[in-house]
Amino acid sequence: MEESLLGGVAAQRERLAEGLRAYGASFTELGRRFAVRLGVHSTDAFALLEIASAEATGAPLSPALLSRRISLSSGAMTALLNRLEQAGYVTRTREHTDRRIVTLRSSAQVREFADDFFAPVNERQDTVLSQYPPELLHQLETVLAQLCSTLDAQLTQEDRDL
Repeated sequence: MEESLLGGVAAQRERLAEGLRAYGASFTELGRRFAVRLGVHSTDAFALLEIASAEATGAPLSPALLSRRISLSSGAMTALLNRLEQAGYVTRTREHTDRRIVTLRSSAQVREFADDFFAPVNERQDTVLSQYPPELLHQLETVLAQLCSTLDAQLTQEDRDL
């Protein structure tokens, strides 16, 4: 019985993983199209989305945190931020009491462009999500956070093993 239960969990994990991969692929394609409309490389567009998203949650990013989120070396991150700053899409500020810490801020122009670009899909997703009780959505958030933690733990372990 325990083996069939595990087989059931493993099969469900695979189905969930496939759904998440499909969602990720669609999100990546949408991000690529956002980049094309903005006239930047897709890596730059995803960096902008990370910066704006972090700002929206009240936890703006430093270049080091952004480089970890989008997996870029410090040299590549500097080049990316230089491009985005030259285009007027981001600013680097020193807001922290420790003046060595740089905070990344997205421009109002890029936030407005992103809001307009993503509004239709956000509305469609809100319509889907509104069909489910808040308690279920909260459980889903918890499951996704826990699944991400397992992946992060594996990545950390592999980094140690290098």
